[in-house]
Amino acid sequence: MNTAVLLILAASCVFAQDFSGILAGASRQTERNAKVTGLRFNCVPADCKVRPYESIVIQVLVDGEIAVANGDPRKGRLRRAPGAMKVVDKDGGWVSKVFKFPGADPGGYAESGGSALGSILQRVAGDFIVQDSFLYTAPEKTGSYKLENDTEGVKAELTVTVDSNAASQKKPEEFNFGAEDKSKEPYRALAERYAPMFAQETWFQPKSDFPTRFDFDSDWTGDNNWDNMEKGTSQAYIYYAVMETSTHWFLIYNAFHPRDYSDKCVAGSCHENDNEGLILTIQKDGSEFGKLLTMETLAHNNVYSYTNERGFSRGQHNIDGKIDLYEKTHPIVFVESGGHGIYGASMTSHSRYNVSKDEFTGGTGVTFIYKGSADRPKHANDRKVGYELLPILTHWWARATNDQNQRMFDEFGPYEPFGNRPRAKAAIMGKTFLGRKESSNKAKPFWGWHDNNTLKAKVLNAGQWGLDPAYAITQGLRFPADMKVSLDYIYNPYLGIGEENAAPAQTVVITPGTPSVGAPGTSTDTAAILPKEVKEGWVEVEATVDASVVFHLWEKDVTPEVLAGGPVKDQKISSSGPIPSGAGITWSVTKKTGRGTVKIVEEPSASNGNTLKVRVDDSKGGADRHVFRVTWKRQ
Repeated sequence: MNTAVLLILAASCVFAQDFSGILAGASRQTERNAKVTGLRFNCVPADCKVRPYESIVIQVLVDGEIAVANGDPRKGRLRRAPGAMKVVDKDGGWVSKVFKFPGADPGGYAESGGSALGSILQRVAGDFIVQDSFLYTAPEKTGSYKLENDTEGVKAELTVTVDSNAASQKKPEEFNFGAEDKSKEPYRALAERYAPMFAQETWFQPKSDFPTRFDFDSDWTGDNNWDNMEKGTSQAYIYYAVMETSTHWFLIYNAFHPRDYSDKCVAGSCHENDNEGLILTIQKDGSEFGKLLTMETLAHNNVYSYTNERGFSRGQHNIDGKIDLYEKTHPIVFVESGGHGIYGASMTSHSRYNVSKDEFTGGTGVTFIYKGSADRPKHANDRKVGYELLPILTHWWARATNDQNQRMFDEFGPYEPFGNRPRAKAAIMGKTFLGRKESSNKAKPFWGWHDNNTLKAKVLNAGQWGLDPAYAITQGLRFPADMKVSLDYIYNPYLGIGEENAAPAQTVVITPGTPSVGAPGTSTDTAAILPKEVKEGWVEVEATVDASVVFHLWEKDVTPEVLAGGPVKDQKISSSGPIPSGAGITWSVTKKTGRGTVKIVEEPSASNGNTLKVRVDDSKGGADRHVFRVTWKRQ
């Protein structure tokens, strides 16, 4: 096997199993006798000139010597991340957090002269782990500004020129959106009252970190959003939804981004479209807008809970901190760059925003506040950029449940709550945004969200945290004993409650990648979801397995549970459509390649979160490539 293949396999395994820290440590060990002797800079563009408020990439190349037994030291570039980069001149611009250089690396590394494995580890670290670049964002004032890097006591300065005549690094935007009609939004004033302040961290693709509207590129197609990100508008939007019981209001805010990105896009870590959010619980206390009780945020299928009120205690969730407020009523949340997980601003283990100092501790970021207008950030470290609110009910929900010819949503299926709670009136709904770049259909509207903790405990099924927030918050946290909490909705149009024109039940034909909705029907039974045209299907998994693994398959995702042996490598999944659930389905599995046995150990059901579990056992030593196909047929 050649070195290139070894590198690919090593990188795939490492990042898929989140062992990047171990690999980086092993690489550092191969250079334990290395000494930093100098620093060099590589600008993109090479002349280090930038227009006001625009950004350029600065790579820091670390030079040094590696001690070699019984010989002269090896000299050259080290596979080592640089130290902190700072702007020396006052008001001289801003520097992002570090990232892996995005272009062709100039090379020139010194090898340690150690073992072949050590050499491979060094190269993997250099190619996949070592982050050596920063994004410099220029101030408005032209002139020359100095930046300084300090790596292990070795310092070097770089001068950048801010020039209005420099080549622009930004692509022109082709679309602009005007004022919205707000006349038919009955809960608009309430949503404005508590509209959060979003402290959005930015990274090496700042525009990808700006929250915007789904049709930012002037269409409702999901699988062209990655490519259209540059030419689409950067106007700021946040989506909202409202539910009401006799005792509380529930406000849901969604931050949509065209890209979930990283400097190491491996094992499905990046994807087209991204949508995370938060839910506020507002107590009706006799005043016009009530009292904010709790805030729950979503970050990568995990819910975090916050409150400033006494008497609350943990339920399924811990209380993760207090709620910071902007102008007394607007909760402040931190949104991470790249992956866009949302956390409370003062949660020190996750947040990189200092509320009191109004600064991003990791580098750069933009703060967005509600102004009723969709403004554009001027640069990657802007402050108090205004955003507009858009109602999810009319912008998204209608398309997810009624639109017959849309390419916005995919993976249609029913909402099946736990706890004998109300179901949605729409028989099925699109649970993911249609996306294909990097990974397929990873972004979800709030009715597709789930929390790993409550799903595993079979307390809240997928979608229930957002569609049934009254029930969800009473499961996540314990309320004070003297506080009345009604679980009966006065208004929840997503469940068909309090809505004048509720979405009718539907019969749906599902075609992978291009879902369509047929004519309205009259039945809301699960069996009506899959008509004669879709009575059978399949899902196929490929993976390199060592010993015993249980594969958890849900919708179009697969998660390996290693029972014995090494980690699963090079995993792939393909299917005819989402994995169904319910009674009257016959399941079978066929091993196509691989040693040992393959068997279904648990069929999907409401009680296990509609998860299909398949076990692979390979008793022979060493890993082997396994391919198996599960087929299903509805009786």
